[in-house]
Amino acid sequence: MILYLNGIFVGLLILANIVAVKLFSVGSFAMLPAAVIVYVFTYPLIDVIVEVYGKKEGQRTVQAGLITQVLALIFISITIQLPAAPVFTEQTSFETILSGSFRVILASLISYAVSQNLDVYVFNRLKAKHGQKKLWLRNNASTMLSQLVDTSIFITIAFIGTMPITVLVGLIFTQYIFKFIASILTTPIVYLLVGIIRKKEPTTALQG
Repeated sequence: MILYLNGIFVGLLILANIVAVKLFSVGSFAMLPAAVIVYVFTYPLIDVIVEVYGKKEGQRTVQAGLITQVLALIFISITIQLPAAPVFTEQTSFETILSGSFRVILASLISYAVSQNLDVYVFNRLKAKHGQKKLWLRNNASTMLSQLVDTSIFITIAFIGTMPITVLVGLIFTQYIFKFIASILTTPIVYLLVGIIRKKEPTTALQG
């Protein structure tokens, strides 16, 4: 199962980077990047990995995700620079969708590395304290804290100096509220996956 979890985790990361260019509205309350719909699911996946397979496996998954994102950015940059064939008339749209500013990319990588490793650390500390009990607590506590750090770092690095501080704080607040709610709603997914793995891999689950 660990291979499937790693594959899904990395796939969601790449997908989040691709769809990040689109913004959507939540009524008149907030405007969010489409990436948050995808990215919020990476945290419960990491929590499942740490819960069942341990801290080291969680850290390896985070590292793999970081390396994959860097490789994806390199290859995307290469494909953008390739000369377009005469029949391909969507070069501008292709560049708009797949390319991002260096500042936004840097913000994304830094916020990812810090927040995901923090999630692994906090989750593992709570697991060491409670054992297999209170999965809901360590899942939500680690994810909610990590999401706050992720959102704060990303928006600050990506947009500070380009808008008033009050607007910056407003962006962090609205995005975090969405992620906070998503964290609670994805808790059943964590329980479901952990239950499936412990049933199929009882020996590995006990070691984790």
